[in-house]
Formats: sequence, C-alpha cells, structure tokens
Amino acid sequence: MEQRSSSVPPNGTRLSRRHFLRAAFVGAAGIFAVEMAGSFAYFFRPKNVLGLGQKFKVGKVEDFAIGSITHHQEGKFYLSRVPEGFLAMWHKCTHLGCTVPWIGQEKSEDDLAAQGRFNCPCHGSIFNRYGVLTSGPAPRPLDLFPVSIVDGAVMVDTDVNKVIQRERWDPGQALKA
Repeated sequence: MEQRSSSVPPNGTRLSRRHFLRAAFVGAAGIFAVEMAGSFAYFFRPKNVLGLGQKFKVGKVEDFAIGSITHHQEGKFYLSRVPEGFLAMWHKCTHLGCTVPWIGQEKSEDDLAAQGRFNCPCHGSIFNRYGVLTSGPAPRPLDLFPVSIVDGAVMVDTDVNKVIQRERWDPGQALKA
C-alpha cells in the first residue's frame, strides 16, 4: 500500500497547517512588496509645483507706491517698486533655496534702501529691497522674474526657464513704469 505524506491534503479536502502558513506568508510578503512599490512610485513621481510657470496679473501700476514690497505667495515672488521701476524677485535664496521673508523697518525719507531687508532664516544671507546681497553666504543677488505692463496692469511671468540670474544690481533690470 502506498502512503501519503502528511503535508499533502487527502483528496484536496483539508488544508494542512503548513500549506496555510506558507500561503499566509507569501500573501503578506506580496502585499508588503506592492505597498513598497506604491510608496516608491509616489515619492519619486514629479510634483506639480503650483504657481511657478504661470503669468500673474498682480495689480495696476498705481496700486504700488514707490518703496513698496508686495509678497505674492502663489507666484513665489516679491514685487518691489523702486524709483527705477518694478522688480519681481523669486523669494528663494540663491544659497540653498530657503524661502526668504521680507522684514520691513520704519520708513525714512532719506534712504529707501535702508528701509528693510530680505533675511534668509537658514544661513543668514541678507538682501536689500533690490535683492542685492549685503551679507551672508549667498553667491549672488536674488533671481528675477520678467515683469511687463499690459494695459496698465503689472504682469509677472514665473516660468523657471525665464529666470534672470544676476551678479549685481543694474538699474536696467527694473521695468520702468
């Protein structure tokens, strides 16, 4: 007479403990592998950075007083109205990319450039209202976005392929109003 192994279910009617545990382990390992693959795909999928790459109508020319700094959070830029015109500065530090906040100070009629600063909280770079580096580890001034005036409205193009990297301040960088 032929003997059957105890691990093989007779006539397929019962599932042995060994087969059940093996199937449970393989199933759990498969679920784990699928979860890890999904997490990997989610992490490495390119993110849609809202705001960048769009054109923004910020307001009318007369809405911005000379010396004003306006933060446009969605567009990730500051619009600075200086006597020479408009500057749209990317709010990203040129050192390591931290968001640089504007810190305003008491207004003085004497020196417009001394009325506040952009102060990088990560490594202490300081920029004036023109985006020019005054101290810190940043290698250059804040980058600019192109500004245009269409039918009296100030427009800023935040396309990262059109960012203007500069080495120093030149009055020609500001758009005359």
